[in-house]
Amino acid sequence: MFYAQTAEIVDKTGENMATSNDFYNGMVLRRDGKLYMIVEFMHVKPGKGAAFVRSKLKDVKSGRVLDVTWRAGEKIDSVRLERHKAQFLYADEFYHFMMMESYEQVQVSKELIGDDRAGFLKDGLEVEILLDGTDPITVELPNFVELDITQTDPGIKGDTVSGGSKPATLETGAVVQVPLFVKEGERIKVDTRTGEYVSRA
Repeated sequence: MFYAQTAEIVDKTGENMATSNDFYNGMVLRRDGKLYMIVEFMHVKPGKGAAFVRSKLKDVKSGRVLDVTWRAGEKIDSVRLERHKAQFLYADEFYHFMMMESYEQVQVSKELIGDDRAGFLKDGLEVEILLDGTDPITVELPNFVELDITQTDPGIKGDTVSGGSKPATLETGAVVQVPLFVKEGERIKVDTRTGEYVSRA
């Protein structure tokens, strides 16, 4: 069974080196020049042979997940990312955000956001941006957003019990599947992690 540790790493040397024994969910490390976040991990102590750690690592930029096995105590390059609250302003060839603490503006490439999540960015939406120094590494949207439906086909009488769904276009341009009883002009809650309808807002 995978499990998470909540304790932060205290690096006695002051450097970024840690070991596989220090893993916790959400920890970020550098591997082969890329940044990965630990999604899951499990310490394994076989009856014979050396202990090891199984892990699932998510590429912070692409979102691709890798299965990686480490020797127990193997050194890793942990990365201290700074987490900042920011507000979405607008999009052109980049996505523009304002840092809530400093009011400075930062631009993020479209590749970093991804088309699936970009569809839920609304003017003024508060997000969290992870920085490696001054470089934006990833943008974390709230788990749920509330958005207005700008276009969807009208439901048919009796649809409330049929359990079917239909596409609905949101004010941001994203298209999600909604129950047949949901109407144009209504505001709904959407899960940004799955892109799924949750409820009427």
